[in-house]
Amino acid sequence: MNIIRTDIDAVNAMLTLQVTEADYAEKVEKALKSYRQKANIPGFRPGMAPMGLVKKMYGRGVKADELNRLLQEELYKYIADNKLDILGEPLPNKEDEERNIDFDAEKDFEFKFDIALAPEFEATMNKKDSIKYYNITISDEMVDAQVKQYAARFGSYTQVEEAKDAKDMLKGTMLQLDAEGNVVEGGIRVEDAVLSSAYMKDDEQKALFANAKVNSVVRFNPRKAFENEAEISSMLKITKEEAANINCDFQYEILSITHYEESAIDESLFNKVYGEGTVKTEEEFRAKVAEGIKESYKEDSEYKFGIDAKAHFIKKLDKLTYPEAFLKRWVLATNPNMTEETVEKDFNLMLEDLKWYLFKNKVVKANDIKVDREDINLFARRMAKIQFAQYGMTSVPDDILDNYAKEMLGKKEAVQNMAEKALEDKVFAVIRESVKVVETDITVEDFNKLFE
Repeated sequence: MNIIRTDIDAVNAMLTLQVTEADYAEKVEKALKSYRQKANIPGFRPGMAPMGLVKKMYGRGVKADELNRLLQEELYKYIADNKLDILGEPLPNKEDEERNIDFDAEKDFEFKFDIALAPEFEATMNKKDSIKYYNITISDEMVDAQVKQYAARFGSYTQVEEAKDAKDMLKGTMLQLDAEGNVVEGGIRVEDAVLSSAYMKDDEQKALFANAKVNSVVRFNPRKAFENEAEISSMLKITKEEAANINCDFQYEILSITHYEESAIDESLFNKVYGEGTVKTEEEFRAKVAEGIKESYKEDSEYKFGIDAKAHFIKKLDKLTYPEAFLKRWVLATNPNMTEETVEKDFNLMLEDLKWYLFKNKVVKANDIKVDREDINLFARRMAKIQFAQYGMTSVPDDILDNYAKEMLGKKEAVQNMAEKALEDKVFAVIRESVKVVETDITVEDFNKLFE
C-alpha cells in the first residue's frame, strides 16, 4: 500500500491511501473460507458449499469489510510512524465520500482522508508569568461558627418536665374540637403526635406552647399555627385535600418533652471531634479548628489557582491557527445528538478546552509527568477527605477514608476521571514552580465574589 500526504495548510492535510489487490486479496480469501465453514446455506452441509457460491453471496461484503479494516490499520500506523500530532480522528474526504465504489468490478482503490494537525508552539513558562494565589484568611467569627456547629452536633437529648425553648420536641395526643371546645366524636385523633413550636408561623399560636409542661393540655389552631397544608396534613395524618378544609381548634395533651442541649466546650467535646487526648484545652481546640478550616479552604485556593493558570496560558495560544472547520465536522461526526447550531453555539468553549489540552500535553511531555495507581489512590483519598470535611468531619480515621476511596474507585469511569485530575494536579504543580506566584491574602467573602 502506498500513502501520500498532501498538506492543505499548516493545520490541515489529506492522506491518500492507494490500495492494490495484492494488499487485501489473501485476507479476503481467508475470510471467505471461514464463512464457508460456518455459513448455513440451504442445500449444503456446513463447509461443503461451492466456493463460487460463497463468493457470490458474501464476496462483496467481505471485501468491503477487509478493505475498511486494512485502511484503519494502515492509516493509524502511518500516523504513529510519522509522529503526526493530529486532533480528533481522520475523516473520509468529503468529495471522496460521495464517490460510488464498485467493489465487484474494481480491484485497485484510492481512498482519501482529511486530518487535522495540532498547531506548533512551545509551552514556555518563566517568572515573567505572574499568577495570583489567594490565601483565605481565617477569622475568629469563622472559628466561632465551627465550634458552635461541633457543640450542636455532639449535644445530647434529655427528657424534661417543662419546655426550655421553642425547639423542644413535644409528643402527645391530638384531638379535634368543635366550636364550643368539645372533643368531636369520631373526629380526627392522632396518637403520638410530634410537634415543635419553633416551626409555627403565628406568634400567638407559638406563645400557647411557651413553658409547656408534661401532662398539660394546650388548645391551638393548626391552620393558624402552620398555614402550610403539607405540614398540617403530615401532622394530622390526613390528605392535603382534607387539610385544606381544616380550620378548627385541636386539643393537644403533652405526654413528653425532649430537650436538646448543645455540648459544653470541654475535653469531652475535644475527644469526640479530634480523638482521645489529641486536644486538652479550649485554646488548643480553637487552634485545631482554625487549622481544619484553613485546610478545607486550601482546596478552594488551589481550584482558583488552577482556573487562573489555565486562563493565563490559554490566552497565550489565542494567536495560533486552529483547524476549526475540520473540528466542527469531527464533533458532528462523532456526536450523533449534536446539531450544527449546537456546535456553533458551543464551539468557542470547545476551542478553549482544546487550547488547554494542547498546553497541558506539552507540559506533560516536557516534564515526563506520569500517573500511576498510587497517584490515583491518593487523589481518591483526598477527595474522600474533602467530602467528609464538607460535613464538618475533619478527623476521619484512615481506614474509613481508605474504604470510602476504594468505593469511589469501584467504577472504571471514576478511575479514568481521577487519573486525569491527578495528572492535571501534577501539571499545576509544575506551573507553580515555573511561574511567579503572587501570594495574596483575602477574606472568604471577597474570595467568593471572584466567582460571581
